[in-house]
Amino acid sequence: MESDLRSIGELARDSGLSVSALRFYDGAVVLAPAWVDPRTGYRWYAPGQLADARLLARLRRVGLPLADIRAVLGAASGAGVAHRVLDAHLGRLEDGLADARRELSLIRRLIDQRESPMTVTTIEHRFTVPARELADALDAVRFAVGSDPELPVLAGVLFDLDGGLLRLVATDRYRMALAELPVTADRVADAPAAPDAPDVPAAVGASVAVIVPTALVDAVRALLGSGAERAELALGDGSVRVETGGHRIEGATLGHDYPDYRALARLDPVHRVDLTAAELRDAVRSAATGSLPSGPHGADCEVTVLTLDADGRLTVAAPGAERVPESVRVAVNRDFLLEALPETGPGQLVLELGGPVAPLAIRTPGHPGTFSILMPVRLPA
Repeated sequence: MESDLRSIGELARDSGLSVSALRFYDGAVVLAPAWVDPRTGYRWYAPGQLADARLLARLRRVGLPLADIRAVLGAASGAGVAHRVLDAHLGRLEDGLADARRELSLIRRLIDQRESPMTVTTIEHRFTVPARELADALDAVRFAVGSDPELPVLAGVLFDLDGGLLRLVATDRYRMALAELPVTADRVADAPAAPDAPDVPAAVGASVAVIVPTALVDAVRALLGSGAERAELALGDGSVRVETGGHRIEGATLGHDYPDYRALARLDPVHRVDLTAAELRDAVRSAATGSLPSGPHGADCEVTVLTLDADGRLTVAAPGAERVPESVRVAVNRDFLLEALPETGPGQLVLELGGPVAPLAIRTPGHPGTFSILMPVRLPA
């Protein structure tokens, strides 16, 4: 039999994988040998496994996660599963590269300030947005702002300007809300601080991120109720200014570095459910709940369990309630779930569920950049 097989050393040499890597992937149920000598424990591989080993080596080089490698190698021919896995991974890599470029741009600015501490420069990014859209974006994230005095960095809304998009982010660690809207760049003032410093054209792809404190966020939201069509924003080093309808408000931003929200926002849901906010709201309010220690500061909270059966039907129940066999199950804070839903109107929604330890995402069709994420509550075994 051994004459028809490759030894583990031969497969390692021909595939580009090390012997230790082949042993690891055997234990991880990714690439098992065709035969293991019961006396010596030595692994032998069939000739046809060389192609899988070479593919595995390339998947490993691009950093594909273990579960995705297993999905690619085990995918049925012609089903398209492998290509979907690779497309999703490529999207994550591209997002990561964009994040790295933004961070390096900010790092360069910090290095310049460190190396030239006597040069005082005021950088102000000015742009306009539809006032109604900014108001809706603030409404979409305001509920998730943190209030823990020990985490002052979360006591506000992140205004993250990234090229032609303004992204608003709020989180209290138990939930996160994001909203984005297009911007029209005006001009960027980038000159030594002086009352008459000249403006220069806005840089293409300008990026800046500031944390607007909660009280100022609420004041801006009230200002946007004037009925004006456009709102002009100015995000500077340590300040924010909003003008609309002949009124103006400005204030200081929080001097903290906001946590990296982008990694958490990249979800790989297993199931998607289409329904209206009214349907989900009624189901959550009418369903029984259970109390578990999962709220802020470890406090007990009312927990709702969302389950999907094998046919994709959504049910809402309490922890421990009698259920039909489900294919996926996730428990969330009931009050947080209701706060994440539109207050009035039917409102079409898409729920994305990944499993009992994966976040629950609540999206609005047609607005991919505006959604909420709820952290799962761990259920007792």
